[in-house]
Amino acid sequence: MTITTRRSILLGSLTTLCLPLLGCGRGAQGSNQTDSDPPDITIQLGALEAASGSRRLGVAVLDGKDGTIVGHRTDERFTMCSTFKFSLAALVLARIDAGEIAGDAMLPITTDDPVGFSPVLREALRTGETRMSVLELTEAAQVRSDNGASNILLRQLGGPSELTAFWRSLGDEVSRLDRYEPQLNESHGDDIRDTTSPAAMARSMNAILAGQALQPASRERLIGWMVETRTGLERLRGGLPPQWRAGDKTGTNPGDGSYDSKTNDIAVVWHPDRTEPFFITGFVETPVLGEPPDSWREQDAVLAQAGRIAAEWIATRI
Repeated sequence: MTITTRRSILLGSLTTLCLPLLGCGRGAQGSNQTDSDPPDITIQLGALEAASGSRRLGVAVLDGKDGTIVGHRTDERFTMCSTFKFSLAALVLARIDAGEIAGDAMLPITTDDPVGFSPVLREALRTGETRMSVLELTEAAQVRSDNGASNILLRQLGGPSELTAFWRSLGDEVSRLDRYEPQLNESHGDDIRDTTSPAAMARSMNAILAGQALQPASRERLIGWMVETRTGLERLRGGLPPQWRAGDKTGTNPGDGSYDSKTNDIAVVWHPDRTEPFFITGFVETPVLGEPPDSWREQDAVLAQAGRIAAEWIATRI
């Protein structure tokens, strides 16, 4: 017996409506493109948004070689959710580089610290640990998306405003963090707290991973953590050719009916034939209207398709 689910319908629609766009963007009616022109990534991403049933899809793709940036809704604000933890890890490493904190400094952990998804802290407490090092907490935040570890680090650094100040030091005037986990995941209407834009985050990632924000050893440590991260293998990275090196940081909030679900991913990508990286940022907002609690997972497929579209554009830059 074949069971038809909303997920199977969505995946089917993305396959039939979006995959052909990788070819039909060339010379499409109403376009000035020829068969030899690269596909219009903006048109493709707009069609993906329409096919997915999402309220909004924001995607930016940045070429780290010359700063060229393309995408869809690139300058609109989206709630970051746990994608902020990439920048948090970068800030911790920058403070270590500056000698302001020590990576091996031990910070106390208590049963009050785990909030929501905190797998590393919960396991440490279960085994009787009462302290973790700054680097252990930072790795837990980036690789395992541990909420409790992130809050401990934010408090140690001076609060969410310190992360906002870090973005400003990178030239990012958009991204902002205002709250701790788990409240930072909630947004209503025009609330700009804890938001970024796809373009702003892509540029900040470029500054952190290809600029001078970190010492080389810290930069390589952060890249290693991103590559090791496994929470986004079915999101942007799921749409990339398997031979491409990539790392990412996801963010998720399934919503509760009073605000949209959010399925996010930010990734650094290396084409095998080039040294300089590319950066892809993707943010999906979907209405929650009494759907099953795990319906937000369907949007993983949307981000995977965005990754495929981005990969084709990247191939034209080589």
